[in-house]
Amino acid sequence: MRLANKVAIITGAGSGIGAETAKLFVAEGAKVHAWDVRPESLAALAKGVGDGLRTAVVDVTNRASIEAAVAQALQVDGKIDVLINNAGITADATLLKMEESAFDRVIAVNLKGVFNCSQAVARVMSQQQSGVILNASSIVGLYGNFGQANYAASKAGVIGMTRTMARELARFNVRVNVVAPGFILTDMTAKMPEKVLEMMKEKTPLKRNGTALEVAKAYLFLASEDASFITGQVLGVDGGLVV
Repeated sequence: MRLANKVAIITGAGSGIGAETAKLFVAEGAKVHAWDVRPESLAALAKGVGDGLRTAVVDVTNRASIEAAVAQALQVDGKIDVLINNAGITADATLLKMEESAFDRVIAVNLKGVFNCSQAVARVMSQQQSGVILNASSIVGLYGNFGQANYAASKAGVIGMTRTMARELARFNVRVNVVAPGFILTDMTAKMPEKVLEMMKEKTPLKRNGTALEVAKAYLFLASEDASFITGQVLGVDGGLVV
């Protein structure tokens, strides 16, 4: 197992990519602390995962909530080897129609949430002299997307912050990387009209949409010793969309 004896925190783990990553990491031997703001989603996740899963209701915009959950993880497992900043939201509108509250909300979760969790966990990892932090961006963070100025800004910010964190934390033997998914089939995309899903497929050179498990496997690679000399990088999981 590639993550035997490792302890991981995964934010936004209640559904989609986060849930698939939690399941995969437990299967690969990790003790996983699954964080989400939705207790019902965490309860559903726990039903399908073994003893390696711990859950906590955590709001990544609330520093007190994060600090308490970090302390709990340390109390239970004594260390934190991996942090995956997966939590994210959308609140789409064109620039001329977007409300300030929608912009602020997306930045608070998708960008500042990454900062909040990373800072809290990096303090632990720097003392351990080891660790891996993986951040969720998107191809939208690289190339923008119509109607997503807030989301694109947050995901571009994650890339810049990741590269800075990678430089700063390398002296503590902490690696920091980004996964940038393309069009991925999740509960959210499942609600989209069929013509939109077909359009997404047509834009992707591999002519299909990705799965949450395929993104989870990218996280697994970067979290494992197979990626021990990789830091400050952006790994696209997009079916060739940005080629």
